[in-house]
Amino acid sequence: MAADDSFKVSSLKGKVALITGASSGIGAGTSVLFAKLGAVLALNGRDVENLNKISKQCTDCGAAEPLLVPGDLTDEETVKKTVEHTIAHFGRLDVLVNSAGILAMGSIETTDLAQYDKVMNINVRSVYHLTQLCVPHLIKTKGSIVNVSSINGQRSFPGVLAYCMSKSAIDQFTRCIALELACKQVRVNSVCHPKPFLLCNIHKKILFYLSHHQFLAKCKQTHALGRPGEVEEVAQSIAFLASDAASFITGVNLPIDGGRHAMCPR
Repeated sequence: MAADDSFKVSSLKGKVALITGASSGIGAGTSVLFAKLGAVLALNGRDVENLNKISKQCTDCGAAEPLLVPGDLTDEETVKKTVEHTIAHFGRLDVLVNSAGILAMGSIETTDLAQYDKVMNINVRSVYHLTQLCVPHLIKTKGSIVNVSSINGQRSFPGVLAYCMSKSAIDQFTRCIALELACKQVRVNSVCHPKPFLLCNIHKKILFYLSHHQFLAKCKQTHALGRPGEVEEVAQSIAFLASDAASFITGVNLPIDGGRHAMCPR
């Protein structure tokens, strides 16, 4: 769907959006798309150099210069300052996109507690904390929250245990707070993408195990549509759920995975 489609532009134009994980992958793609659609942005990411590059891509689209609020969201003070700076700068918050997260390989035999804690702290605890601090501001604007989850939270995959657990937690978090905030007209949804079978930065990691040809061949078997997804395709769905076009949608964990979630081994 083209970026100039009127219903999307009108429903995101002028809205203040805080996007985490904006220095790479889905967070970066979502930031640029939101900029094209007229949103006003506060961008968080740990890689300051990349965050500046994404900011430039946003302004190159003709958007206002984003507010950059870099930092590690596992640090509680950083989370507080991220929200404080956003509100001080814009005076309100309409959309929160929780995209920051990490993928870690490991099974019950190989994932030690340090790795487990790292995954859960980044993928779950920081999301909980940031959302908690943003909710009072989102209530004022009757805003929306979009969490970036994964089909790993809905289906079982060996070798990525802590990651699967963390995304399952995000799916339940999404449903629970959607019910809690519905009476205050704040919508909460998530998109579930097929990481690691998505063409973004994480693709580099999977190529340690599969050649590009093997990667594409594998996707023909694991995705009903026979190909890996693009970051832009996930970003478009995030934009839809964040926008007024999705005004009657809440509590949804939406798979953006080429049908992978519906497939079973044969």
